[in-house]
Amino acid sequence: MDLLLRLPDLQRRVSEHKESLLTEEAAKTAFVMPFLQALGYDVFNPGEVIPEFTCDVGTKKGEKVDYAICRDGKVSILIECKPSSAGLSLKHTGQLFRYFSVTDARLAILTNGVTYQFYSDIEQPNKMDGEPFFTFHLDAIKPTDHKVLERFTKTNFDIDAIVQEAGGLKLQLQLRQEIEKEIQFLSDEFVMILAKRVHGGRLTPALRENFAKHVQASLQAVLRDLVSDRISSALKASDPPQEGEVQDPLEEIVTTEEEWAGFRIVQAIGAKLVDPKRIVMRDAKSYCAILLDDNNRKTLVRLHFNAASVKYVGTFVDRTEERHLIADPTGIYSIAELIEQRIRELEG
Repeated sequence: MDLLLRLPDLQRRVSEHKESLLTEEAAKTAFVMPFLQALGYDVFNPGEVIPEFTCDVGTKKGEKVDYAICRDGKVSILIECKPSSAGLSLKHTGQLFRYFSVTDARLAILTNGVTYQFYSDIEQPNKMDGEPFFTFHLDAIKPTDHKVLERFTKTNFDIDAIVQEAGGLKLQLQLRQEIEKEIQFLSDEFVMILAKRVHGGRLTPALRENFAKHVQASLQAVLRDLVSDRISSALKASDPPQEGEVQDPLEEIVTTEEEWAGFRIVQAIGAKLVDPKRIVMRDAKSYCAILLDDNNRKTLVRLHFNAASVKYVGTFVDRTEERHLIADPTGIYSIAELIEQRIRELEG
């Protein structure tokens, strides 16, 4: 099954079981191994996925990492696992650091089964970086995550392309962190850059202090406006259009991350009965429709996710819609039987 369709199943598994799986072995069996399978690796082939991989490092003998993924007889990815209840930190990367320099691996993953931190040797060849270039959360999947993960699948694996992209991802992460710092704690340099653009004269200490206050206020105003625009776009809803009614092409439609997640879950459910490529999403102002064959007469479900406080999923029998209250997109799995019934109805 395609990675895009496997991720919602893994997300549902994490949502249902992460609180009860407290040991490392439980996390490996329930979460990590299925994740590696989703990437296309045969976890039961010791020539491809080696559990308890051993490599003597200096005076340390018999140390092990939990998994090593091999390609063409060489170790490509090292994986160290922790319990699902454990937070991931630098202290957990010790074995990965040591093994990285004495194997052919240029990629390493630190995980507790829910969060996956991806490392490489961007800063110095053959030495694992101290910070991950990509972090993936199975309990909070972003729409763009699968595009990055596709690089790590067995069929698409290209170490040179991955390392090159890793450098860009790490740079973006560092820039984001610096932007967040500027928003919270303005630096003199940033204030001076903006002040010089709007003030032609000399900047005295008093003027710099005054500009700092106004820059801070302006940044906060810009952020508020951006957030307000997104919320307004999501909340602005009219009555559902009647059959055959055309959506105003000038109206802006924003497909949210939760709508993307909901669509993928419906696709995964429907894949049991039809080709998942036949299941498509058509977003509108008031709801997000998921259709069979891109036909508005074949609506499978409607995602009513635009309200800030409540979320509903509409299922259908003939043309009658029944709404189901859910807490988040994974709640769609609770009505999987109704979605399957709808597909059988439309196919029959």
